[in-house]
Amino acid sequence: MISFRGVSKSWGDNHVLRSLDFEVAPGEKVCIIGPSGSGKTTILRILMTLETPDEGLVVVNGGTLWDVKKGGHAKETKEMKATRRNVGMVFQSFNLFPHMTALENVMEAPVKVLKLDKQEAHQRAVELLGMVGLSDHLNHKPGRLSGGQQQRVAIARAMAMRPTVMLFDEPTSALDPELIGEVLEVIRELATGTDMTMLMVTHEMRFAEEISDRVVMFDKGVVVEKGPPAQIFKSPEHERTRKFLRAVLDY
Repeated sequence: MISFRGVSKSWGDNHVLRSLDFEVAPGEKVCIIGPSGSGKTTILRILMTLETPDEGLVVVNGGTLWDVKKGGHAKETKEMKATRRNVGMVFQSFNLFPHMTALENVMEAPVKVLKLDKQEAHQRAVELLGMVGLSDHLNHKPGRLSGGQQQRVAIARAMAMRPTVMLFDEPTSALDPELIGEVLEVIRELATGTDMTMLMVTHEMRFAEEISDRVVMFDKGVVVEKGPPAQIFKSPEHERTRKFLRAVLDY
């Protein structure tokens, strides 16, 4: 479903991704862990076309998202635009339109981008907001919602585009501790109740251990170690992984 081949990205002397080879199978739930600055979020931003790789090939659901030859320049193509629609993302910050209700926030992209009939978009938004437990808040604007509720609206908004791939970039990092659980529960239900491919950057190690098919440890722009959660969290093979887990867990 997702394939990176020889993907590199640098800002000056800072090599964020180094000839990355990385794949995610259809329906697989993969969590990416690692220290800050290791390149985790850059992977997601490249998949969202928010960042351009310096070189390499990125394919999503059989379509070419990026194909940048060494020394060349990326060009926007019709295939890129079509492929990009396969991907939805939930960011650290909620990025909701403050002047719109929860319902309007979820309806906006299907109407404007997918050209859905407003009645169909309305029905889809009501269903999705119900799925994330916000049926009683359809007409509330973001200012009347808690951080956890806003993030749940953001999840419904991403789902409204019916992506085949969902990306989560530390979706609980901006939340107060008591609100984290409600967002994780929604993501847990998506992970266990759908066949959607999911790629999640997170510092919630126990959650990653619970929902992942595979965990990937990143450091300095490369994959240090990857494997089933039991292997990575219980018996990691690489010293860098062990050091990282000791820092974030009682390991």
